[in-house]
Amino acid sequence: MGNKSSSQETVISEIELSYIPKKKISDLPKVTTSYEVYEILLNSWDKSKLQFIEQFKVMLLNRAGRVLGICTLTTGSGSCTVVDPKLVFALALKANAGRIILAHNHPAGNLMPSKNDFDLTYKIKQAARLLEVQIDDHMIISAEGFYSFADEGAL
Repeated sequence: MGNKSSSQETVISEIELSYIPKKKISDLPKVTTSYEVYEILLNSWDKSKLQFIEQFKVMLLNRAGRVLGICTLTTGSGSCTVVDPKLVFALALKANAGRIILAHNHPAGNLMPSKNDFDLTYKIKQAARLLEVQIDDHMIISAEGFYSFADEGAL
């Protein structure tokens, strides 16, 4: 490679991985059922958008099922939102999450998954295997209820 000048070496930033929780891990909520997940998601959702515009969120969990955080990944239109699987895993890896739960709302209230919902779930599940991140569920929520891919055997 030849000799590097010292000015080139100082321009390159060091990248460091770290996670500093704001609470003790034992104080974070633990989820064990889809209904518990639904309640946490519903309470964190912007109610002015739940029945208005589609959003996709990722709930990040540690291996013990403690909720590390929830991130709104995308906001779309009244009938769809586009999700980049790379960003799902960028979130999971940054938080060192061992498990994740995917979630999006259907503003019209229909809780049945579309073909696109199934396709996205499959694509993310395939990538998760390679990265050793467990997909616990993909939930479709509305103000009146939820559909759980895991509960329905569709995961």
